[in-house]
Amino acid sequence: MKITIRPLTPDRWPDLEAVFEARGCSIARGCWCMYYRESGRQDWPPGVTARAVRKERLRALASADPPPGLIGYRGKVPVGWVTLGPRSDYAKLQRSPVMKPVDDLPVWSIVCFVVPAQFRRQGVATALLEGAVRCARRRGARILEAYPIDKSEPARDDGLWHGAMSMYSKAGFVEVARRRPERPVVRLKLA
Repeated sequence: MKITIRPLTPDRWPDLEAVFEARGCSIARGCWCMYYRESGRQDWPPGVTARAVRKERLRALASADPPPGLIGYRGKVPVGWVTLGPRSDYAKLQRSPVMKPVDDLPVWSIVCFVVPAQFRRQGVATALLEGAVRCARRRGARILEAYPIDKSEPARDDGLWHGAMSMYSKAGFVEVARRRPERPVVRLKLA
Protein backbone atom coordinates (compact mmCIF):
# COMPACT_ATOMS: atom_id res chain seq x y z
CA MET A 1 0.00 0.00 0.00
CA LYS A 2 1.14 3.54 -0.74
CA ILE A 3 2.67 5.65 2.03
CA THR A 4 1.51 9.26 2.19
CA ILE A 5 3.73 11.86 3.84
CA ARG A 6 2.28 14.81 5.76
CA PRO A 7 3.90 17.55 7.88
CA LEU A 8 3.33 17.52 11.61
CA THR A 9 0.59 19.95 12.60
CA PRO A 10 -1.32 20.38 15.87
CA ASP A 11 -4.22 18.40 14.33
CA ARG A 12 -1.86 15.51 13.53
CA TRP A 13 -0.28 15.42 17.02
CA PRO A 14 -2.31 12.33 18.09
CA ASP A 15 -0.92 10.49 15.04
CA LEU A 16 2.62 11.32 16.08
CA GLU A 17 1.87 10.13 19.61
CA ALA A 18 0.62 6.84 18.15
CA VAL A 19 3.95 6.35 16.35
CA PHE A 20 6.05 7.14 19.42
CA GLU A 21 3.89 5.06 21.77
CA ALA A 22 4.01 1.99 19.51
CA ARG A 23 5.99 -1.17 20.29
CA GLY A 24 9.65 -0.80 19.43
CA CYS A 25 9.80 2.96 19.98
CA SER A 26 10.79 3.17 23.66
CA ILE A 27 14.01 5.07 22.92
CA ALA A 28 12.08 7.64 20.89
CA ARG A 29 9.65 8.10 23.78
CA GLY A 30 12.54 9.24 25.96
CA CYS A 31 13.78 11.74 23.41
CA TRP A 32 10.73 12.87 21.42
CA CYS A 33 13.23 13.98 18.75
CA MET A 34 14.32 16.89 20.91
CA TYR A 35 17.75 15.62 22.00
CA TYR A 36 19.60 17.19 19.06
CA ARG A 37 17.65 20.44 19.43
CA GLU A 38 19.09 20.84 22.94
CA SER A 39 22.61 21.81 23.89
CA GLY A 40 24.40 21.57 27.18
CA ARG A 41 22.99 20.37 30.46
CA GLN A 42 19.22 20.60 30.70
CA ASP A 43 17.58 21.56 33.99
CA TRP A 44 14.21 19.87 34.21
CA PRO A 45 11.51 21.25 36.52
CA PRO A 46 11.33 19.38 39.84
CA GLY A 47 9.12 16.32 39.62
CA VAL A 48 8.93 16.43 35.83
CA THR A 49 10.75 13.91 33.66
CA ALA A 50 12.93 14.78 30.69
CA ARG A 51 10.56 12.68 28.59
CA ALA A 52 7.55 14.81 29.58
CA VAL A 53 9.37 18.10 28.95
CA ARG A 54 10.67 16.95 25.58
CA LYS A 55 7.25 15.72 24.52
CA GLU A 56 5.71 19.10 25.32
CA ARG A 57 8.54 20.92 23.53
CA LEU A 58 7.90 18.90 20.38
CA ARG A 59 4.15 19.46 20.72
CA ALA A 60 4.85 23.22 20.84
CA LEU A 61 6.81 22.90 17.58
CA ALA A 62 3.86 21.22 15.84
CA SER A 63 2.58 24.65 14.79
CA ALA A 64 6.01 25.93 13.73
CA ASP A 65 6.98 26.92 10.23
CA PRO A 66 8.77 24.94 9.00
CA PRO A 67 7.26 21.94 10.77
CA PRO A 68 9.71 19.87 12.83
CA GLY A 69 9.11 16.74 10.79
CA LEU A 70 6.90 14.54 8.69
CA ILE A 71 4.52 11.69 9.48
CA GLY A 72 4.08 8.74 7.13
CA TYR A 73 0.64 7.14 6.71
CA ARG A 74 -0.47 3.85 5.23
CA GLY A 75 -4.07 4.67 4.52
CA LYS A 76 -5.15 6.50 7.69
CA VAL A 77 -2.71 4.65 9.94
CA PRO A 78 0.41 6.59 11.05
CA VAL A 79 3.42 4.34 10.36
CA GLY A 80 6.51 6.51 10.83
CA TRP A 81 8.18 9.83 11.49
CA VAL A 82 11.23 11.72 10.26
CA THR A 83 12.56 14.88 11.88
CA LEU A 84 14.27 17.46 9.69
CA GLY A 85 14.85 21.15 9.37
CA PRO A 86 17.51 23.81 9.07
CA ARG A 87 20.71 22.63 10.71
CA SER A 88 20.62 25.73 12.92
CA ASP A 89 17.53 24.25 14.66
CA TYR A 90 19.69 21.43 16.05
CA ALA A 91 22.05 22.99 18.61
CA LYS A 92 23.69 19.69 19.60
CA LEU A 93 24.93 19.11 16.05
CA GLN A 94 27.32 22.04 16.43
CA ARG A 95 29.26 20.20 19.16
CA SER A 96 28.89 16.63 17.99
CA PRO A 97 32.19 14.92 17.15
CA VAL A 98 30.40 12.91 14.45
CA MET A 99 27.82 15.36 13.10
CA LYS A 100 29.53 18.73 13.51
CA PRO A 101 29.46 21.06 10.48
CA VAL A 102 31.54 20.02 7.49
CA ASP A 103 31.68 23.62 6.25
CA ASP A 104 29.79 26.90 6.54
CA LEU A 105 27.17 26.14 3.89
CA PRO A 106 23.57 26.44 5.08
CA VAL A 107 22.09 22.95 5.09
CA TRP A 108 18.95 21.24 6.23
CA SER A 109 19.50 18.18 8.41
CA ILE A 110 17.66 14.88 8.63
CA VAL A 111 18.28 13.77 12.19
CA CYS A 112 16.05 10.83 13.13
CA PHE A 113 13.53 8.29 11.88
CA VAL A 114 10.98 6.57 14.11
CA VAL A 115 9.24 3.53 12.65
CA PRO A 116 7.28 1.19 14.92
CA ALA A 117 8.46 -2.44 14.87
CA GLN A 118 5.35 -3.69 13.05
CA PHE A 119 6.05 -1.39 10.07
CA ARG A 120 9.82 -1.90 9.67
CA ARG A 121 11.30 -3.43 6.52
CA GLN A 122 8.27 -2.32 4.50
CA GLY A 123 9.70 0.79 2.82
CA VAL A 124 8.44 3.26 5.43
CA ALA A 125 11.82 4.89 6.12
CA THR A 126 12.53 5.13 2.39
CA ALA A 127 9.17 6.83 1.80
CA LEU A 128 9.87 9.21 4.69
CA LEU A 129 13.29 10.03 3.22
CA GLU A 130 11.71 10.75 -0.17
CA GLY A 131 9.18 12.99 1.57
CA ALA A 132 11.97 14.77 3.45
CA VAL A 133 13.76 15.50 0.18
CA ARG A 134 10.56 16.93 -1.33
CA CYS A 135 9.83 18.99 1.78
CA ALA A 136 13.34 20.46 2.01
CA ARG A 137 13.31 21.29 -1.71
CA ARG A 138 9.89 23.00 -1.45
CA ARG A 139 11.15 24.98 1.55
CA GLY A 140 14.10 26.31 -0.47
CA ALA A 141 16.89 24.22 1.04
CA ARG A 142 19.85 23.92 -1.30
CA ILE A 143 21.58 21.04 0.52
CA LEU A 144 20.09 18.24 2.61
CA GLU A 145 22.47 16.55 5.06
CA ALA A 146 22.15 13.37 7.13
CA TYR A 147 24.19 11.24 9.54
CA PRO A 148 23.44 7.58 8.78
CA ILE A 149 24.72 4.34 10.25
CA ASP A 150 27.07 2.42 7.94
CA LYS A 151 27.85 -1.08 9.17
CA SER A 152 29.18 -4.02 7.21
CA GLU A 153 26.86 -6.32 9.16
CA PRO A 154 23.14 -5.54 9.33
CA ALA A 155 22.33 -3.41 12.35
CA ARG A 156 19.47 -3.99 14.77
CA ASP A 157 16.46 -2.05 13.58
CA ASP A 158 16.09 -0.20 16.86
CA GLY A 159 19.60 1.22 16.46
CA LEU A 160 18.96 2.82 13.09
CA TRP A 161 17.38 6.07 14.26
CA HIS A 162 19.58 8.00 11.85
CA GLY A 163 18.82 5.69 8.92
CA ALA A 164 21.01 3.25 7.03
CA MET A 165 23.74 4.44 4.68
CA SER A 166 22.41 2.15 1.94
CA MET A 167 19.06 3.96 1.99
CA TYR A 168 20.71 7.34 1.57
CA SER A 169 23.02 6.06 -1.18
CA LYS A 170 20.04 4.75 -3.16
CA ALA A 171 18.43 8.20 -2.83
CA GLY A 172 21.49 9.91 -4.33
CA PHE A 173 23.18 11.21 -1.19
CA VAL A 174 26.99 11.29 -1.29
CA GLU A 175 29.45 11.02 1.56
CA VAL A 176 31.17 14.29 2.44
CA ALA A 177 32.85 13.34 5.74
CA ARG A 178 33.46 10.35 7.99
CA ARG A 179 34.71 11.04 11.47
CA ARG A 180 34.05 7.56 12.83
CA PRO A 181 34.23 4.30 10.86
CA GLU A 182 30.48 3.61 10.95
CA ARG A 183 29.18 7.21 10.90
CA PRO A 184 29.42 9.11 7.62
CA VAL A 185 27.98 12.53 6.91
CA VAL A 186 26.09 12.52 3.61
CA ARG A 187 24.56 15.24 1.46
CA LEU A 188 22.17 15.66 -1.40
CA LYS A 189 22.29 18.85 -3.47
CA LEU A 190 18.77 20.10 -4.07
CA ALA A 191 19.43 23.24 -6.12
